[in-house]
Amino acid sequence: MMPFKTKTLKNTSILFTFFLASLGAVNAQQTKVDGVAVVIGENIVLDSDIEKFKQEVEVRSEGKVTISNCEMLEELMQQKLLAHHAVVDSVVVSQSDIDGKVQRSIDYFTNQYGSEEKVIEAYGFNDIDDLRKELGRVQKENLLIEKEQQKITETIDVTPEEVRVYFKGLKDKNELPEIPAEVEIAQIVLKAEPAKEENDRIINKLNEIKKQVENGASFKLKAIINSDDPSVAKNGGSMGVITKETGFVKEFKEAAFSLEEGEISEPFKSPFGYHIVLLNKIRGNGRDVSHILMQPEIADDKLKETKEAAEKVVKEIKEGKLTFEEAVKKYSEDDETKNNGGLIINPYTQETTFELTRMPPDLFARISELKKGDLSDIFYDETREGEKMYKVIFVKDKTETHTADLVKDYVRMQQFALAKKKEEEVEKWSKDKIQETYIKLGNDYKKCTFKKDWKKSNK
Repeated sequence: MMPFKTKTLKNTSILFTFFLASLGAVNAQQTKVDGVAVVIGENIVLDSDIEKFKQEVEVRSEGKVTISNCEMLEELMQQKLLAHHAVVDSVVVSQSDIDGKVQRSIDYFTNQYGSEEKVIEAYGFNDIDDLRKELGRVQKENLLIEKEQQKITETIDVTPEEVRVYFKGLKDKNELPEIPAEVEIAQIVLKAEPAKEENDRIINKLNEIKKQVENGASFKLKAIINSDDPSVAKNGGSMGVITKETGFVKEFKEAAFSLEEGEISEPFKSPFGYHIVLLNKIRGNGRDVSHILMQPEIADDKLKETKEAAEKVVKEIKEGKLTFEEAVKKYSEDDETKNNGGLIINPYTQETTFELTRMPPDLFARISELKKGDLSDIFYDETREGEKMYKVIFVKDKTETHTADLVKDYVRMQQFALAKKKEEEVEKWSKDKIQETYIKLGNDYKKCTFKKDWKKSNK
């Protein structure tokens, strides 16, 4: 659910805004010594955090939200209060959840900037491992905050009457939200797989390289010459020190942790292609490893064959021989969408709807002019792992921009009403917890006027 127009910060996707700004704030911390704005429990907010978060809020709201230093500090204090009590309450977040969020974040930034290298440069990190480490720290805190909020509000619900009263209150104040144009889309994916002979060629080549290195050849040189990893020119195949908690694919970690020092793995397959891994050194719980990645080539005739197969599927749908959902079940080769009618989940909201103007530009261009029930043209796509495929998009539903209506937008208004009620519960919780939590404001912020009694420890 994307935020509607508002004058407050409450509906500007606070955790994601804080998450984005955190990356820039880290770089600021590395380049200068900051003053401490506030200490909450064992958490601190630095002066540079406040300015960075302010800028990020203003950019993400397209200038519609401006906020003072004191207001920004209060928002940050609220997040740190939640994070502190999540630890006190023994809230647990799994490493798999953290890794998943880290990967989705990297995918998001890569889409925004065009490549991982540009993301690393934009936020001032040394390499992708450095970025992953910081993303992990930020996302762990975000998950703690989310789970603490869930714990506080787990019994909260709204009745239809409460939704009606909430809607009427907005209407009476002429504050009904504008619901943006949205689409619900599904896809059929047909993948172009490499021939068995090509897979065999890659495996034989990796086995040959393995034998050459075992006989004294340089692994680094072989990686530079042969590896399809785009970062090989910079790192010579080195992946640095990885741990079992590092966000690498399962197959890679299993291979790395099965080796003795100086040993090279047998060729193995991951979603990225085929690898061999060299264990350089065991470092405590970590493994210092290098790898060579080779991706099988897909012949042009195989791509042509896959496209023709997609055209036949579309023809069957248009002739009424199959519904789109039936075609997905029969033909689609995308594991994530095959079992839910092809529906694409919005990775940033986890809902099935996309706000039209906030879609990735390439996807927007393909479906923006389509109506409900239309099919897109068949188009070629490939993943960062090197998978090649043809897709067709089906517009399952589409709504135009409009002022909220209680009947048509009941589910959304129910979500808004529930969010408001939960927000009120968190506010009540915060007021109580402030009184029992160590809070120390820096001198520059003692003159701020806050909505809550954050100054209680300075009285």
